[in-house]
Amino acid sequence: MVHLDEKIYLWLIVVLAPLFLIFVLSLLRKKRMQKQLASQPMLKRLAPERSSFKPWLKWGIFAAVWVLLAIALANPKIGTKIETVKREGVDIVFAIDVSKSMLAEDVAPNRLEKAKRIVFETISQLKGDRVGIVAYAASAYPQLALTTDHSAAKMFLQGMNTDMLSSQGTAIQEAIRMGSSYFDEKTPTARLLFILSDGEDHEMGTTEMAAEAQSKGIHIYTIGVGTEKGNPIPVKEGGEQTYKRDRNGEVVITKLNKELLQQIAVKAGGEYLNGDNTQAVVAQISKILDGTEKSQFDTQKFVDYKDQFQWFLAAALLLLFLDIFIFEKKTGWVQRLNLFNERKKD
Repeated sequence: MVHLDEKIYLWLIVVLAPLFLIFVLSLLRKKRMQKQLASQPMLKRLAPERSSFKPWLKWGIFAAVWVLLAIALANPKIGTKIETVKREGVDIVFAIDVSKSMLAEDVAPNRLEKAKRIVFETISQLKGDRVGIVAYAASAYPQLALTTDHSAAKMFLQGMNTDMLSSQGTAIQEAIRMGSSYFDEKTPTARLLFILSDGEDHEMGTTEMAAEAQSKGIHIYTIGVGTEKGNPIPVKEGGEQTYKRDRNGEVVITKLNKELLQQIAVKAGGEYLNGDNTQAVVAQISKILDGTEKSQFDTQKFVDYKDQFQWFLAAALLLLFLDIFIFEKKTGWVQRLNLFNERKKD
């Protein structure tokens, strides 16, 4: 198991993009100035040993050193020892709607980000509970299996977006089916499934599926994200933002289907929660969890992490050392190979 102490330093890698652009522009400017001073044959006679490949090689080394140093600053650690420990808690699966309607901005910043924030804040308050995540639209996808690694759960949560599933539409029953499959019927642990959605459903039989889940001991809680007044769905066309339209060219207004979400919760022995206020709904979820009977279960956990930053730092220093011996003049043996067809045939 790999753990990063300071993930923020990985953003330094992004800085390479503008640096590469500056590098390319400087090379082009240099060539343009050289052409103004002398012709290409004349330049080759004046500097016959100058290599056109070496600047790119040195840039590649610089980029590799930059990446290695960014990773070293993030301080990666690898778990080297696993122990089986006893934990007390419940099994919780969060099924998050990632259909396009979740891009509606009737709650800030939009429905999907609101749902992710609710789950993130809830996970932050958990202790011994196991957490799983399901993403769904017209189909459901297992994002994260049940785990006590809450940091990993947050990481997978942040990566969720409306483009992760190719099948669009909304089928809540698929979320219930997938979420139910996470739970082990042989373990006595309490099983809770939280569905975060605007309630738009394009399939039949959702309430029946909820009742079936309840018969297996799974309690479903639904969290409505959005407003009953509704809002258009923003889309990008040709680089510009517009709104989704139907076949008649009318702007589609997506509305919170509170009634369906309430029916699902009632059928599965749960409760409907309003997701408008993040802190309020997180407090409600915490109250539900506090009132749920906890069970003991065995879980494996990495208990001994060792720093690995020194390997990346050493690799970066080695590349910097090698860079000292790379000059912009042509290398003899490379020149003899004539890899870039620079030597004219007699």
